[in-house]
Amino acid sequence: MREVTLRIRHHGEPESDITAEYPGVTLRSRSSMTGRTSRRKRIIEVSGDPEQIPPFLADFEAADAIVALESLTPVESDRVFVAMTYDAYKWDSIAERLSNLGVHYRNGTTINAGWERWTLYLEDDDDLSEIVEHIRGGGNDAELVRDVDLSDVRANEQLDLTPLARELTPRQGEVLVTAIRMGYYEPDRDTSIEEVGERLGISRTTTWEHLKRAEKKVMGEIYECLGGQL
Repeated sequence: MREVTLRIRHHGEPESDITAEYPGVTLRSRSSMTGRTSRRKRIIEVSGDPEQIPPFLADFEAADAIVALESLTPVESDRVFVAMTYDAYKWDSIAERLSNLGVHYRNGTTINAGWERWTLYLEDDDDLSEIVEHIRGGGNDAELVRDVDLSDVRANEQLDLTPLARELTPRQGEVLVTAIRMGYYEPDRDTSIEEVGERLGISRTTTWEHLKRAEKKVMGEIYECLGGQL
């Protein structure tokens, strides 16, 4: 079995189109769909720049396929959980396209800057090119990010963090370490950007900017490490 990751630009759909307009916002699916009629419901997580999240949600709710959005947590935050109700007849689902092909995929899609990230699990007789063409056939863009045999995945690969330590400014490193120590990256975190900033005596906006730059450098270093192996 192979693990394949695709980046999909889902043209004409609000999740992809509206996140393209708000690159500081990331959307994640946090529950499976419920409902047997045309109205379906699921929970999504919206995270990112606290100043972009409210207008993003307003534009997202105004999309034709969206019936209603209900914020489950305060909107004035860097991470918001939302119950989304939508009209399935107006919603072109990548998940449904994959299911129709009998493809296994990982739940919890991540969408940022207009691109959806899907992880597929393919059997030996699954044709990746056919899957990609099927997705593109709906007027979408699809790019291959990763294609690796699960038997080749090595759990003991280690990342050399020395170059990364040199890349981070002292302030970026301080903000990142403080956020980690305060549990900001824990799955059930209750620490906000504001609280990290208060600990350091800096504003929410300044905290956010330092943290985002640090995260970008960390992810870039991870990519450099993994890119040569995949």
